Amino acid sequence: MSMMQLALSNVKSSFKNYVAIIVSLAFTVLVFLNFQNIVCSDIFDGLGGKNKEYINTLIQVISLVLGCFMFFFLWYASNVFLTKRKKEIGIYIFMGLTNQKIARLYVIEIVMIGVLALVTGIVLGVLVTQLFQMILLAISDITVDISFQFAWEPVLITAAVYLIMYVIFAVKGYLNIVRSSVLEMVSAARKNEYVRQNAFFLLVKTVLGVGILIAGYYLAIKEGGQEVMGNVFAAVVLVVVGVYLLFGGFLPVLFQNLAKRKHFLYQKERNLWINQMIFRMKKNYRTYAMTCVLMLCSVTALATGFAMKSRYESMVHFRNTYTYQLLSNQPELAQEISTLIEKDNQIAYSAEAPILLLESDLVSSRFQYSHYAVLSYSDVKRLAASTGLDFELEEPGDDEIIQVSQLHLLSLLTDRSHETVTINGKTYQQIADTSVPYLGYLQEQVTFYLVNDAEYEKMLSLGEVTYTYNYRIEDIYNFAASTDELDTLGDNVQGRITMDPQSSDIAWIKVLYTICIFMFMVFVLASGSILFMKLYNDAFEEKERYLVLKKLGISGKTLKRSVSCELGAAYGMPFVVMAVSSYFSVHALENMMYRSLLEIHLISVAVILAFFLCCYLASVRLYVRNVGIE
Repeated sequence: MSMMQLALSNVKSSFKNYVAIIVSLAFTVLVFLNFQNIVCSDIFDGLGGKNKEYINTLIQVISLVLGCFMFFFLWYASNVFLTKRKKEIGIYIFMGLTNQKIARLYVIEIVMIGVLALVTGIVLGVLVTQLFQMILLAISDITVDISFQFAWEPVLITAAVYLIMYVIFAVKGYLNIVRSSVLEMVSAARKNEYVRQNAFFLLVKTVLGVGILIAGYYLAIKEGGQEVMGNVFAAVVLVVVGVYLLFGGFLPVLFQNLAKRKHFLYQKERNLWINQMIFRMKKNYRTYAMTCVLMLCSVTALATGFAMKSRYESMVHFRNTYTYQLLSNQPELAQEISTLIEKDNQIAYSAEAPILLLESDLVSSRFQYSHYAVLSYSDVKRLAASTGLDFELEEPGDDEIIQVSQLHLLSLLTDRSHETVTINGKTYQQIADTSVPYLGYLQEQVTFYLVNDAEYEKMLSLGEVTYTYNYRIEDIYNFAASTDELDTLGDNVQGRITMDPQSSDIAWIKVLYTICIFMFMVFVLASGSILFMKLYNDAFEEKERYLVLKKLGISGKTLKRSVSCELGAAYGMPFVVMAVSSYFSVHALENMMYRSLLEIHLISVAVILAFFLCCYLASVRLYVRNVGIE
């Protein structure tokens, strides 16, 4: 029998062990391929160059994230494959095969698995290309023409990225086997698994893990200024390290202490499954930590997606507060403008307010803007009453100021309590920052500061007063009907803003929302697959132990309950740690988005719980069958 035939026979006989790996890798390839296809296609050309540029940048960033994820997933999968095969292929040495031939056999087998996953992913990816685009556009609520476009470029890019990574780990496995001894290969499946861990070392890891995790949580929700981005990055690193140490230190300590409590241990089937968890924790805790981190990423991705969708809708509403905004140095134009608009449209509401334009060199703040203006407290209050906008601002003192800003996609400044603004040499304490669209789209073009009436009067000599006339019509889609009439105002108006409700210059945000949903699906599937795959493989290693327990007279019903508890703990521990950690990651996002994401957080955790419950039930069923106690 040739090496190729032997490898093919091994793959066929063990194929069911690697279904989870193949499916997960194929799904990752499918998503990566379809994102690359979007970059190479012209599907978003109709949205304008700016949107196309932003969307391509987003997809490239997501592709990089998927590439990194694919790298680590391949690393994990190849290690599982190598550990699983080492014991079996080590036996070939007794048949006269050298380490080099055994390593070649391993490479042929792993290449077969990898190529099968790649081909499956590419074929399915090509078949669902149009469906993928339809789902992407449907969720994004973007209307463009879709046509099936097959191109070799995204296929070649996907295959190249995947194969480069796969070759790296195939070579790594080859060298590992070549350098391994016979004893190491025969005992590889249980290497370090049953070694009792040092209690002091576990205690140190526990203290470090809990401390690092708490530090990460604190930095995640800590409000601040420019340092927020650094805090968030540090929080991500600390939480990942903390989760790793938590599963490597705290959980073994917890289970070992439970095992010492005889009154607790000898009830029900706890003696069986708790000792089994301790038995395998040294080997499995990395899998639990990886699964927890992936679930944490998935919750954060979904929360980000829904937050972006909500913010997009708020930004559209913000921009369309007024259909027309006219700027003039002449007062008392409101009636004339209203008459012109009402020739073709019904006015829903209108308001006017004077603004004091300032030269940029008169204003100094942490962030420098191109255009500044000052508003009077009473004028803005009257404007809010006319338009029905919320107005809950307290009148600032003589040395206080309120910034009236645009609605940002997100803000890294989560604490503005110590902000100061200097105008013409006088320093004001910023006591609030509001994004209520009192001046609508103008707030995206000009930085407004709200002061009390007395301060406003004192500042009149610093700049030029301009009157703003703001109108919202009943049928905002009929905005073009009044533009010709408004053109007759001529020199009486120095500027005019007309809002098109169908403007798509920020449509890329909707695509970001959809991409986040896909990332949520990828991370959830990956986390479930990794844990499912690990427990599935553990079942074959535990078959002999369960057969011995059956011979000792332990009933199959008791053993099944033990398996259910053991797998429940395996799925439950990462889920509980994720549920707690995700609260802080979502809360950090809430601080930057200035909105509550509690509902989205609960929904995403519930979705993961439902998916893990399905994986758990399938794992229990297969585990019981594979260990022979069904």
